[in-house]
Amino acid sequence: MLFNSVQFIFFFITVTTLFYVLPHKFRWMLLLLSSCYFYMAFVPIYILILGFTIVIDYFAGIYIENSSGHKRKVFLIVSLIANISVLCVFKYYNFINDNIGSVFPYLAILLPIGLSFHTFQAMSYTIEVYRGNQKAERNFGIYALFVMFYPQLVAGPIERPQNLLHQFHEKHEFSLERVSSGLKQMLIGFLKKLVIADRIGIYVDTIYNNSATQSGQSLACATVFFAFQIYCDFSAYSDIAIGAARVMGFDLMKNFNRPYLATSVSQFWRRWHISLSTWFKDYVYIPLGGSKVKSKVLVYRNLLIVFLISGLWHGANWTYVVWGALNGVLLIIESMIPKSSKRDNLIKTGLKAIFTFSLICITWVFFRASNISDAISILGKIIRFEGPFYPGNPKDHFYYACVAIMALMFFEFITEYKPHLYKLLPNNLVTRYCYYTLIAMIIMLFGVFSEGQFIYFQF
Repeated sequence: MLFNSVQFIFFFITVTTLFYVLPHKFRWMLLLLSSCYFYMAFVPIYILILGFTIVIDYFAGIYIENSSGHKRKVFLIVSLIANISVLCVFKYYNFINDNIGSVFPYLAILLPIGLSFHTFQAMSYTIEVYRGNQKAERNFGIYALFVMFYPQLVAGPIERPQNLLHQFHEKHEFSLERVSSGLKQMLIGFLKKLVIADRIGIYVDTIYNNSATQSGQSLACATVFFAFQIYCDFSAYSDIAIGAARVMGFDLMKNFNRPYLATSVSQFWRRWHISLSTWFKDYVYIPLGGSKVKSKVLVYRNLLIVFLISGLWHGANWTYVVWGALNGVLLIIESMIPKSSKRDNLIKTGLKAIFTFSLICITWVFFRASNISDAISILGKIIRFEGPFYPGNPKDHFYYACVAIMALMFFEFITEYKPHLYKLLPNNLVTRYCYYTLIAMIIMLFGVFSEGQFIYFQF
């Protein structure tokens, strides 16, 4: 079920209303059944795949907690193998087969929606139980809900058990403040998705799907637009997920923090897809030794491994592997440059942010291109910056997108560097009502209501 669909609006209103009407002891059942329905609205049969890993991890968590010595590690390994095997079969089977000479028969496997997200969330549970940071959940339904909680089931944030599991046991009283705050964040999410991401996507798809006939100027513009498309699309999903959960009293982690204002690649990755970045840091980078290993070469190796795995996590295509490798190389180069202790002024900060954004855009070419050959060709054209520039057809999409991007970055800049300016604005009930009514009107007037799928659903 897509967030940007009429079906979801009715689903959300119904589930939220029933949630507050029902006694606390029945609420987890409502949420679990609702989450099953939400997931089955895509491809019903794939709930069996999710159910298989849920059963494995539920019992693995209990056995890990009740065991001692090497048995604990055995149960953890069984859990991890089960999850990774499901991921490999459904996401990487044909990719692996294509690259080792078609040893196995080709299978037309449809990737289950959000498989990478709930697989990583499930693995974090057994790992944290093994580490002693989380008690094994005895209520099977509550554990299943932890994996399947509908707001963040398909595209995150990827939650840790310490943050989310206990919330399903707690009673959530109706709070007008939380409901209002959640609805506002959902509204911002719909604005990002419908008015910015989907409108930008029309231009990006037109240019990238016909890259061989496009000029360098058009491809450069489409690459910049794609950077904002994927940001607004993905952060919109997070906003709607976090907002929908908050309406019911649940707190999900922040997943984006104005990433295109980052002044370095490392800072960008601390602001982008935070739940995944921290997952890789805690479960891959630090176990490899992190930055505390004796040799700098080993630190660089650890960074490269993390980003190569991150690239593969995003998709079974060499373009994603190259995208991950490029980000790893950029971080390695950045770590070699001596850091200045002197505080930058606003102009220097702005120049650093533009330079960082440019580097990130180069990597996005590989993320968006269909294959390596197309990506190299596109980069070559962008470097030569050949004309003429094509604004798309109809041109209105291009101009609307430009205005939307400038407005987005203006508000993010104010929030980041001049938050005190918000104190100068009236903050009474009438003003807030007018502000969010205006956002709703902008969505209705300029939104693209094609129920386009979120980009990260494919992962």
